[in-house]
Amino acid sequence: MPGRYGKPARTNRHGSQAKARPSLRFRFLGLAAGAACVASGVVALTSTADETDRPALSSPESTIDGTSQVVRDSGQISRSGSREPGRQFDTLDKPAIQDEPEDAAEDTESDEDEPEQPDETEDSPTPEPDEAEVDPDTKPEATADLPADSGDGRRIVFDITGQQVWLVEGDGSVERTYMVSGSRYDQLPEGTYEVFSKSEEAVSWTLEETMQYMVRFHRGENSNIGFHDIPVYKESGEEAQTLSELGTPLSDGCIRQDHEDAKALWEFAPVGTKVVVVRT
Repeated sequence: MPGRYGKPARTNRHGSQAKARPSLRFRFLGLAAGAACVASGVVALTSTADETDRPALSSPESTIDGTSQVVRDSGQISRSGSREPGRQFDTLDKPAIQDEPEDAAEDTESDEDEPEQPDETEDSPTPEPDEAEVDPDTKPEATADLPADSGDGRRIVFDITGQQVWLVEGDGSVERTYMVSGSRYDQLPEGTYEVFSKSEEAVSWTLEETMQYMVRFHRGENSNIGFHDIPVYKESGEEAQTLSELGTPLSDGCIRQDHEDAKALWEFAPVGTKVVVVRT
């Protein structure tokens, strides 16, 4: 029987075979395209699952001090569809912090380590006025009385302890008393002696010093011991000590006196005069 358009009709026993089959090339391309679509869907599902299972991490903008605040959606993924960790909803005003100088910490540590210094303006003792300078040319005053048991008659009394001399008349009255400088080695024994020699000019046993009004009363190991004025060094012309130092043992053995006192004793004691040495 002819068809609608005048073409002969063909018997079609199988409806599925009404169309011609595509070629092998087109089949292969179709399979490849389908596989690509399936793979893309699997990757998308895997990525979504990873985002869902991944714990929410604190974003760099979320800080402890509240400087900035990040709001996350409850669905673990941004409502905007973005895969960013979150969107910044609001920013809090950061309090102004003034930078301290680098040495501020050092100053604080230094203040803690160092003890607190007392305020000198409070309860400070009033400084005492400077003591009057001692005049080296002023002789100290002799104040001690004539020692008891220092003998009798006309005599010279020398107290080693007090470094003082008395010129005593025969009736017991004191004609003169003054301070002297005896031996720093304390080699003169106590006792009663007698003047045996006098020299208006003399030289020390070291030959380095000269003295005047020498009155000898004891023979020592190296030289004679007696009374004389303060020695003067030959080379420099300076005296061996000052007048203010009288009263202190400074000699090598003899008894040093002020020049005027040495002259007075020289005139008071001829050879044979008694000399009494005591310790008080």
